[in-house]
Amino acid sequence: MQLVVARIGRAHGIKGEVTVEVRTDEPELRLGPGAVLATDPASTGPLTIESGRVHSGRLLLRFAGVHDRTGAEALRNTLLIADVDPDERPEDEDEYYDHQLIDLDVVTEDGTEVGRITEISHLPTQDLFVVERPDGSEVYVPFVSEIVTGIDLDAQRAVIDPPPGLIDDRAEIASARDAGAEDAGDEA
Repeated sequence: MQLVVARIGRAHGIKGEVTVEVRTDEPELRLGPGAVLATDPASTGPLTIESGRVHSGRLLLRFAGVHDRTGAEALRNTLLIADVDPDERPEDEDEYYDHQLIDLDVVTEDGTEVGRITEISHLPTQDLFVVERPDGSEVYVPFVSEIVTGIDLDAQRAVIDPPPGLIDDRAEIASARDAGAEDAGDEA
């Protein structure tokens, strides 16, 4: 199975280094010297990592055969893709690869069907499950422990405890109920 592990950014300096937007929780495993990575577009690769270092909080990589700024600039926006055993699991038991989560059924803690995960959206502050509901609509579920209370890969299920309003109109119902209680209090 192939996983996108990084995106090449702009050139850094004049010796062929590039900045890299890391898209893996295991950069030391996937982006170390000697790693051979497929690319998208395929015409720019495969690329072999010659060296890497962190500079001002950014990962910089140099690839074999790329020794100047012009060569580095030609790689900009290229996706780096690693071959991964589909049965491989991250070291932390609470971490998952995207391919393990796609197509999981999503249910609430009481067993109510919500839908199926069709995509994982990686945002700067948190990841989101894009869940397709049975009616074809989509709902976005933050992948945080307060909401996603369980992942069972064997049962192909993600269990969530959504706050009011995340997947339905419970927030509107609750506010209408609260408003009704206030009105009843005014009449007394």
